[in-house]
Amino acid sequence: MTDENQNHDEPIIRDKRRIDPETGEVRRPEGADEATDAAADAAAASAPEGDASPEPASEEEDVLTVDDILNAANAEVQEPSDEHLADLKRVTAEYANYRKRTEANREVERERAVGAAVAVLLPVLDDLDRAEKHGDLESDAPFATIAAKLRAAVEKLGLTPFGEAGEPFDPQRHEAIFQQPSDEVETETVGEVVETGYLLGGTLLRAAKVVVKTPQ
Repeated sequence: MTDENQNHDEPIIRDKRRIDPETGEVRRPEGADEATDAAADAAAASAPEGDASPEPASEEEDVLTVDDILNAANAEVQEPSDEHLADLKRVTAEYANYRKRTEANREVERERAVGAAVAVLLPVLDDLDRAEKHGDLESDAPFATIAAKLRAAVEKLGLTPFGEAGEPFDPQRHEAIFQQPSDEVETETVGEVVETGYLLGGTLLRAAKVVVKTPQ
């Protein structure tokens, strides 16, 4: 009895080290080989007949690299396709039209701004014209120098006066305030300029007020 009790009380020691201290190899759990083999057999049995395991890609297959992409892009730049050339021409034409529209709009806005500023000076220019008709702007008059400077300044801004006696009457440029029958003309002609007209560039800033001679 004593010996049997001693045998049951002795501890049971199991070596769970994964590395075999004697061989240095990795130990596999008991029954692992059998489980692995069983799983392999089950997979093989469930696979359809004729299916083969995928073969690894051949090392000789073509693989698209970054250098290939860059070379293709450089070739396209050096020798662009017809489609790209057509797109380039279309974009170039659109940009040229855009520049023309922008420049035209800029010129219109400039003339509009200058016209608004010059329009304030038109009554002063009218007074200078009346003073000149009355002989107040003679060459030796002190006021003549100021009048000449003012006229030169507005001309630099693009303001151009028009309207002279004897020129053909143009309803687009002249405003007839009075008609005078005359046997001296064969067509409607400006007989007298009451108020000078002005052009700012190609824009009519103010029509000339005139007396029109009409044929009898």
